[in-house]
Amino acid sequence: MQKIHISELAKYVGQTITLSGWLYNKRSSGKIRFVILRDGTGILQCIVFKGNVSEEIFNLADRLGQESSIEITGTVKEEKRAPGGFEMDVTDLKLISEAHEYPITPKEHGIEFLMDIRHLWLRSSRQVAIMRVRHRIIKAIRDFFDNRGFTLMDAPILTPAACEGTSTLFETPYFDLGKAYLTQSGQLYAEAGAMALGKVYSFGPTFRAEKSKTRRHLTEFWMVEPEVAFNDLYDNMDLAEEFLEYIVQTVLSERAEELKSLERNTSFLEKVKRPFPRIHYDEAVEILKKNGIDFEYGNDLGGTDETVISNQYDRPVMVHHYPVEVKAFYMKRDPNEPSKAMAVDVLAPEGYGEIIGGSQREDNLDLLLQRIKEHNLPQKAFDWYLDLRKYGSVPHSGFGLGIERTVAWICGLEHIRETIPFPRMIYRNTP
Repeated sequence: MQKIHISELAKYVGQTITLSGWLYNKRSSGKIRFVILRDGTGILQCIVFKGNVSEEIFNLADRLGQESSIEITGTVKEEKRAPGGFEMDVTDLKLISEAHEYPITPKEHGIEFLMDIRHLWLRSSRQVAIMRVRHRIIKAIRDFFDNRGFTLMDAPILTPAACEGTSTLFETPYFDLGKAYLTQSGQLYAEAGAMALGKVYSFGPTFRAEKSKTRRHLTEFWMVEPEVAFNDLYDNMDLAEEFLEYIVQTVLSERAEELKSLERNTSFLEKVKRPFPRIHYDEAVEILKKNGIDFEYGNDLGGTDETVISNQYDRPVMVHHYPVEVKAFYMKRDPNEPSKAMAVDVLAPEGYGEIIGGSQREDNLDLLLQRIKEHNLPQKAFDWYLDLRKYGSVPHSGFGLGIERTVAWICGLEHIRETIPFPRMIYRNTP
């Protein structure tokens, strides 16, 4: 038998078909039972009229528990008022597996309770919408790079050393070689890929052992990191701008229903089009001062600082040329401003903060070696990385975009924990 899904019903109006799914909800009205079916692709109201089915089927429709798995046969008809625009007149109903006392009911539940049963919470319409948007964001990312001649380079998850400082590493014993660490970023390996293939991107899970409880932080998250040979900081900013515009406009076009169900005000998203404002770190500091923020020049921008700055604009803003002291060892210093790194952060509007961080990389062997020493990093662990500067070094740049922060921003979510199927935070590693 052909498998048909709710998302395909427009092709089957007037036909009798069979659908498989779960009982999302139900209600009764005299001789009619309304069975709301979900199958992962959509929701359909199925009408069980007492005169059209056996007494056994009518009683079954009455007793079904929420999330029972069922198979329903009936005739599809258009109904503008119904969710999805269709209904089904039921002729047969079969029980696959009966569920009782499903723990998530239409009443309000506390967030910790819902997180404890995240494996079930994922079935709710809100979480389904978020996961669909996440999927489309990821596909848009791959399409963007794949269609522009980039090659995917898978970076290792286990690494011998830190790439962005040693204080936020998860470590693990590694046979006779001592310790290994869960990766903070695939960037250093992407640089090696760029020297081989010109334009590459890595895409995978990354880990930060930060003891942070903010709504913007996870200990495990996904990141995409393009790296391009012969690109300088300004080329990098152009790429980030085009990339972000493509993602947002694609989701607006192809996930409009999901954003509507999330009650997302898309007015800010519709303005995510090039060019983005670009401001020097010094300009950012002046904005903070004008808005009464007590900010010490030379510090990195905090969450509140980023929000104040981004609130001045109606689209993402690029802040570039940060003090070298607050940026990673591999970032190139500007020859015209030696105290500044040729780095850029892209801040999303509406208080969502940094969603892209990138830089031009230091391509000079001696200067990179000096930075490694200044940061007290183990030189031996970076010998391979230094080789990239020994053998045909070129100017190159890249950036990283965190998937979960991007999902939170595009969906308009208050907390990042809803952006990933099973979030890992400092106080949670289950289910």
